[in-house]
Amino acid sequence: MPVSRRQFLASAAALAAASAASWQTWRHLNRLPPVSVRRPGLPPGHLLRDGMLAEGTDRLPSHRCGTLILGSGAAALSALWYLVRNGHRDILLAEGLERNGNNAGFYDAELAAPTGAHYLALPPPESAYVRLMLDDLGIMQNGVFNETDLVYAPQERLWYRGKWQESLLPQQDADSRRFFALTGRLKTARSRDGRKIFAIPIALSSQDEEWRRLDRLTFAQWLAREGYRSPSLLWYLDYCCRDDYGRGIADVSAFAGLHYFCARGEHADTVLTWPDGLAHVSEALRRHCGLRPLAAPPQEDEWRFGRPVSWDASAIRIEERQGRVSVWLRHNQSGETLCADAHRVVCAMPLSVAAHIVADAPRYGLRPSESAPWLVGNFVLNRFPQERGGSSLAWDNVVYGSPHLGYVAAGNQLIRAAKPPRTVFTSYTAPNHDTPRNVRRRLLDADADELLALAAADLAAVYGSGFWRHVERISLTVRGHGMAVPRPGYLDNPIPRSRPPLLFAHSDMSGYSVFEEAAYWGAEAAKRILEAV
Repeated sequence: MPVSRRQFLASAAALAAASAASWQTWRHLNRLPPVSVRRPGLPPGHLLRDGMLAEGTDRLPSHRCGTLILGSGAAALSALWYLVRNGHRDILLAEGLERNGNNAGFYDAELAAPTGAHYLALPPPESAYVRLMLDDLGIMQNGVFNETDLVYAPQERLWYRGKWQESLLPQQDADSRRFFALTGRLKTARSRDGRKIFAIPIALSSQDEEWRRLDRLTFAQWLAREGYRSPSLLWYLDYCCRDDYGRGIADVSAFAGLHYFCARGEHADTVLTWPDGLAHVSEALRRHCGLRPLAAPPQEDEWRFGRPVSWDASAIRIEERQGRVSVWLRHNQSGETLCADAHRVVCAMPLSVAAHIVADAPRYGLRPSESAPWLVGNFVLNRFPQERGGSSLAWDNVVYGSPHLGYVAAGNQLIRAAKPPRTVFTSYTAPNHDTPRNVRRRLLDADADELLALAAADLAAVYGSGFWRHVERISLTVRGHGMAVPRPGYLDNPIPRSRPPLLFAHSDMSGYSVFEEAAYWGAEAAKRILEAV
C-alpha cells in the first residue's frame, strides 16, 4: 500500500541515516572524494523571478532579427529542428540558464551520464514529430530503431526482500493481473469521438467526458474505487508515478496514472537510452541543425545570421508590441544585456518562468504552476562494486519500499565483452513527503553532506559501506523545478494563447514533463511560424 507521511518520513530518515553513517565512516577513514553541488539557474533564476535583472533595460538600444528561440530544452531544440528541416535558417537561439535544460548531461573524461532525463520510450505512431526527428538523426531507419540505441539487457531489476529480481513489480497477484489486463486493452482502445483514449502527445487523446472525468480523482482514489488492494501493486504504481511525475498516486490525476501505462502502446517497456541520457539527442539535434555558438551578437541595428546560431544568454523581459516582440537578453557569464526586436519568438521556457518575465502575462493565460523538485547524483567509480548473489548489474536498479527512485547505470550501454575500468552510477530522488515548495526550499538550503545522504541512500542500501571504496568523484544536481505535476484537474488547465509573433512551447502545456510532449509543442510552434511567413 502507499506509505503514509509518517511511514515515509521514518523510512527516509532510516535510509538517510544509514547512508550518512556509512559515508561518515568512510570519510573519517579515507580522504574525502570531491563533492560538487550544482543548482542550475541559481541565483540568476531567483533574481529573474523577482524582476531584479530587468531593471534599466528600457534604455538599451534594440537590434532587429528574424526568429528568436528562448531556451535550449527539448521544446526549443524541437522548434529549431522543425524550422531548419523546412528551410528556415535565420534563427537565434538563446540558450537559457542551462544548456539543454532538463536534458543536460554530466561528463568526466571518457565517462558520460545524465543529470536529468535519461531515456525515451519507443514513440508510438501518434508521436509523429518524434519519429520523424529520430529518423532524421539516424536513430530510427524505415521504422526500425538502431540496436545500439535500444537499452541493453538486463534492463531492470528490483531489490526485494534482500535479493534482486528482474521485474520491478514485486510480485504477480490477482490485482496486478487484473490491472495489466485492463491497461493492455486500453493501449489501443478508442472512445466515441474516434480518438485513442490515451495518446501521446496528450493533445491527441480522446475528449470524451466519459474518460476525462477520471481527471477529477487522484489515482489512489480511482484504484481504491476499483478495488485494487495489493500492497505490491500499489507500491509499484506509486513508484511509477513518482518516477514520471515527481509525486505519487495520492497526488496525481487518475487520468495521468492510467495514461502512463496506456499511451505509448505495446512496446512501452522498451526504451532508447545513451550513457548521457537525452543529452545525446539534444546534442545530436544541435549538430543536425548546424547550430553554431556566437561569441557575441553583432553590433549592427539589424541582425541577419542566415544560419542557426546560439548565444549563451537568458531572456529577462519579453514584451509584444506593434506586431513584433522585444526580448531583453542577458549573457549568462558576462551579464552583458541587449534588446532583440524579433519578427517571431518561440518562448520555450517553463510557463512558470514565462509568467514572471512576459509583460502582461495574464493576457496570455500564463500563471505560475506547480512543479516537483529533483535531486540527481552522479557517482564516478574507479571500479564496479561487487554485486550480491551473483546478480548482473542492470540499466535501471530500484529498491522496494524506498522513498527514492533507485539508480541508473547509464554506462551499461557501453558494456560488451568486458566491463570498462571506470563507470558512473546515477541516482534519482524526488522527495514527496512534504509540499513541493517545502521540499524545494530544503533541497536548495541543504549542504553537500545532507544532499549526499539522500542521493546515496539506495546505493548504500544495496552495496553497504563498501560502496564508498570505489567512489572517485561525486556530482549532485538539484533541480528545484524538475517537472510539472499532473494533479486532478490538469486536463482543464488553460493552454497559453500562442500565435505569431509570440508563441509558447513547453511540455508544461501538457501538464507533465516528457520529451514527446515537449517535442510536440516545439514543432507545433515552428509549424505556425512557417505558416505565417
